[in-house]
Amino acid sequence: MHKKENNELEIIGQIDSLESTFIETIKNLKQEIKRHDKIMARSDKQQKRDYDELQKKLEEVEALKKEIEDTQKEVVFKMGAIGESRSKETGNHVKRVALYTKLLAMHAGIDEEEAEILKQASPMHDIGKIAIPDSILNKPGRFEENERKIMEQHAQLGYEMLIGSSRSLLNAAAIVAYQHHENYDGTGYPRQLKGEEIHIYGRITAMVDVFDALGSDRCYKEAWDDEKIFNLFKEERGKKFDPKLVDIFFENLDDFLAIRNSLKDEFE
Repeated sequence: MHKKENNELEIIGQIDSLESTFIETIKNLKQEIKRHDKIMARSDKQQKRDYDELQKKLEEVEALKKEIEDTQKEVVFKMGAIGESRSKETGNHVKRVALYTKLLAMHAGIDEEEAEILKQASPMHDIGKIAIPDSILNKPGRFEENERKIMEQHAQLGYEMLIGSSRSLLNAAAIVAYQHHENYDGTGYPRQLKGEEIHIYGRITAMVDVFDALGSDRCYKEAWDDEKIFNLFKEERGKKFDPKLVDIFFENLDDFLAIRNSLKDEFE
């Protein structure tokens, strides 16, 4: 009997010991969890500070990048305007051409981001004219053969001024300067490219440049009336101009005329 009681007391003692050990283990575990939570809280705060600092620096980089891009666009536009002003064009000419190129590009299926690049690049189409003598550039009558050859050099000269940049905007401007006098039938210059050998930027700019030049008054000429311009475009469809772009132009004619009317030239 005493032996049985001793066994029961021993078992109870073991249970009490296990319970005590379990309680102590739980207590230690709770303390460890609390300690870990404190460490994590401090770590989270540091991580948040690091994250906020990183975000701030990224915002500064983005702001600087935008400032550089805006400056680049402004310089490109002003250079284009300088090139045009030497041949007695108005500042609104390059503004209209820029808007026309984006409009025609988007209607031709080019995405908005790329169309915006073309819009920003197109004012540089005649930048090579800054290297052409005034006596030729502003000659009121027909060119002599040697004068015509000098005048046609402005496409090559503009390309050489712009090529070699790592910037997509300046590369687009180089293409526009080089190819906007190429004709769809291969009779243009400087390389007599034909059809889709001519970059879409060149084909678009060629059309809208002619449209604006013919439809605008200049100090040395009056604007053509619309009917005369439209007849020329129909006649030159597939010759001077990409036939698909001519069709797109007429399908969206009101949009082009709205741009022209919003940026009319003024002469003193």
